[in-house]
Amino acid sequence: MKLLEGKTAIVTGAARGIGKAIALKFASEGCNVAFTDLSKNEAMQETEKELLAYGVKAKGYASNAANYEDTQKVVAEIAADFGKVEILVNNAGITKDGALKRMTEDQWDAVLAVNLKSVFNFTKAIQPIMWKQAEGSIINMSSVVGVSGNANQCNYSASKAGMIGFTKSIAKELGARNIRSNAIAPGFIITEMTGQLPEEIKKQWISEIPLKRGGTPEDVANVCVFLGSDLSSYVTGQVIPVCGGMQV
Repeated sequence: MKLLEGKTAIVTGAARGIGKAIALKFASEGCNVAFTDLSKNEAMQETEKELLAYGVKAKGYASNAANYEDTQKVVAEIAADFGKVEILVNNAGITKDGALKRMTEDQWDAVLAVNLKSVFNFTKAIQPIMWKQAEGSIINMSSVVGVSGNANQCNYSASKAGMIGFTKSIAKELGARNIRSNAIAPGFIITEMTGQLPEEIKKQWISEIPLKRGGTPEDVANVCVFLGSDLSSYVTGQVIPVCGGMQV
C-alpha cells in the first residue's frame, strides 16, 4: 500500500520548484492533491496534468496565499471539491534580499506577507476541517536561515523564524485533536532560484556542506511524505533540517 493512499493534501505555491516536487511525490504515493499558485498559467496546467497521470484526483487553484479572504475562499472551494483534507503544506514563499541599510519597507512587508502571513491564512482556514476530522498534518516550509539567520536576508530569515514559532505553538494548541504541526528547514536546494546564483557562490555553499552536494527538491519532498503519512503519527512540534549536515 502506498504511504498516502486515500489522503488529500493542499500544497501552496506548487506550480513549480520545491512545491511541485512535493505535489508530485504525494501523488506518486496515492495522495489526492489540491495545489495553489498566484495564477492559473501554463506552469499550473502542466503540473496539474503531471499529477493526474498518477491516477489521483488533482486540481490547481489560482489564489494569493498572502490574502486572508482569498485563502478562506480557496480552502472552502477545495473542501467542496475534495470532501476532506488531511495534509496542508505551507510552501508558498518569495525572496527580496538585500542589506538592511538598503532594504525598503515594501521589500520587508512583501516577504513577511507571502512567507509568514500565508501560513496563518491557510492554517486558520484549514483548522475547522481538520478539527472536525480529528486528524491532520500541517507541514510548514521554513529554512535553515530561519534557525541560523543570514546576512542580507533579514526579511526572509525573520519570516522563516516566525514560521518555526508558529509551528511549535500550533502543535501545542491542536495536538489534542490529533492535528500535528511540523516544520522543514531546507538548506541549499538546487532549484530554478538557486540555479541563478554565480558558480563561485554555489561552490562556496557546497564546500561547507558535509555531504558535499546541494539538495534536490525531491530530498525535501521525501521528508514531507514522512510528515504527511502515518509513519510520523507521534511527531509534532519539530523542525527537521534537510540540509546535508550544514551547521545551523
